[in-house]
Amino acid sequence: MATALKRSMVLVMMVTVVAAALLQVSMATVYKVGDSTGWTTIGNFDYQKWAASKTFRVGDIILFEYNTQFHNVMQVNHPDYQSCNTTGPLKTYTSGNDSITITRNGHYYYLCGVPGHCQSGQKVDIRVARLSKTTAPAPSTSPPSASPPAPESSPKNSAPLPSMGVLGKLVLVLAIFAGFGF
Repeated sequence: MATALKRSMVLVMMVTVVAAALLQVSMATVYKVGDSTGWTTIGNFDYQKWAASKTFRVGDIILFEYNTQFHNVMQVNHPDYQSCNTTGPLKTYTSGNDSITITRNGHYYYLCGVPGHCQSGQKVDIRVARLSKTTAPAPSTSPPSASPPAPESSPKNSAPLPSMGVLGKLVLVLAIFAGFGF
């Protein structure tokens, strides 16, 4: 009887972990940069206004869709973002359908590396704020006067631990099963 109870408890734990993993995946939001306009210089789209109207969270996905003959996406640090410097990007994307998962809080700076495009406004600052568990900050209508550098470009002594993804949780469940002799 004790063995049957143990198996029932393990099964309940497994279902709970899998449900939590699926819930975490389903809560991510996909944001297409520029909405229906996409990533372009046509139409003088205001990417700063677009980003300011969104609440980005860790786990969300930023999607850049563009014509690869005319555009690309470069992730840069804050000084390069401000000056439209494309000589030392942190990352470069060229697929025309770039899906980027937000992995931590901070600013993510992106621009088009084609000459003149950033200067004409094809750049975006994706701000991922830390949200308290009880209240969310009020949306800001103007950018802060001093922004910290992009998360990838600033080493920190206490970097956040990566969250356990669905695969990690499933491995944990399998390890639990192995430990109980299933």
